[in-house]
Amino acid sequence: MNPESLARPLRVLRVCLHLLVAVLLAVAAVRALAGQGPQRAAVLAASVLLAVVYAAGAALPLVRRSRGAAAAWLAVLTAGWLVLLVLTPDGVWFAFPLFLLHLFLLPTRWGTLAVAATTVVAVVGVAAHQGTLTPGAVIGPGIGAAVAVGTVLGYQALYRESERRQRLIEQLTATRAELATAEHAAGVLAERERLAREIHDTLAQGLSSIQLLLRAAQRAIPDQLDVAAGHVEQARRTAQDNLAEARRFVRALTPPGLDGGSLPAALRRLCAATADRSGLAVRLHLDGTAVRLPTGHEVALLRIAQSALANTVHHAGASRADVTLRYRDSGVVLDVVDDGAGFDVDDAGRPGGDGGFGLAAMRARAEELGGALAVESAPGRGTTLAVSFAFPGTGASGAGA
Repeated sequence: MNPESLARPLRVLRVCLHLLVAVLLAVAAVRALAGQGPQRAAVLAASVLLAVVYAAGAALPLVRRSRGAAAAWLAVLTAGWLVLLVLTPDGVWFAFPLFLLHLFLLPTRWGTLAVAATTVVAVVGVAAHQGTLTPGAVIGPGIGAAVAVGTVLGYQALYRESERRQRLIEQLTATRAELATAEHAAGVLAERERLAREIHDTLAQGLSSIQLLLRAAQRAIPDQLDVAAGHVEQARRTAQDNLAEARRFVRALTPPGLDGGSLPAALRRLCAATADRSGLAVRLHLDGTAVRLPTGHEVALLRIAQSALANTVHHAGASRADVTLRYRDSGVVLDVVDDGAGFDVDDAGRPGGDGGFGLAAMRARAEELGGALAVESAPGRGTTLAVSFAFPGTGASGAGA
């Protein structure tokens, strides 16, 4: 329930109040005309005057907007009611709409005091006309006052609760919007990191290889044209592969190396291509029975192998590299070992180095799928990189890299 839904019953109650005032004043006037008392004209005049004052206050917007104007209007209306009550006992009926007006237009404390005073005056007026104080003279105005107070205070409490709930809903809506914004920002950041890894492991490595091949071809010209032509041909094939990677990358498809083939076959082609481009002796070793892994795991293993071999070619100064793919009951392990210059593992993650970003990207790629990546190296002792994945559903954490 919101304040707007409570405002509709309030409008209905206001219309009912107008009708109640009109009926009560009409009854008082009709009873005065039907009687034989000397004050018939005075009662009729008081009823008409009271109706005019009430209609004027109900029609003026100032009465609804200003508490001062509302208090002045209530004072005039109450004075007119006192005159009517003095003239006829039928004036006591007008006390009930006065109760509601006092409670709605005045602050709660002053409205309650005004209702109490009006009740006392009504009891005294009825007793004066009857010449004695009867239980009916007390019970009637008392019950009317109690009903009015209970109705108005209950409505006000319900309205305050509705406003509180509305504020809570607005706060929840704002919080949900902030959460959606934060989730969107996190998603954008995660996508940027994914794109950075993909570009580093594919396009950047391919462009680096093309650069090295063209530089070698440049050195071979013009003395060794056949060697230069071979380097140019390898650069062309690398560019072609990079173009295929870029197209698949944009379409979010699997790498060309895995398209229609197995992971061991893709690794075998990777080792052969790396050996052709760099002259590095690269061998693939398989251990265990090959099984089909989820596409995400195979893509991650191929990308990590690409990045590891690229680091070996560009930074290690190695003469050979061994890639080993081990299938176990609990998972799969990929090892890349070279006999290069090695490095300090503790310093590899410092910002600014390409190798550092490559290791961080490989580790993030493995951890995204619940895997683990370990690197062992030291200056002059080569490098061993191992990444392990548990098979889904086995509950194994890593496969003992």
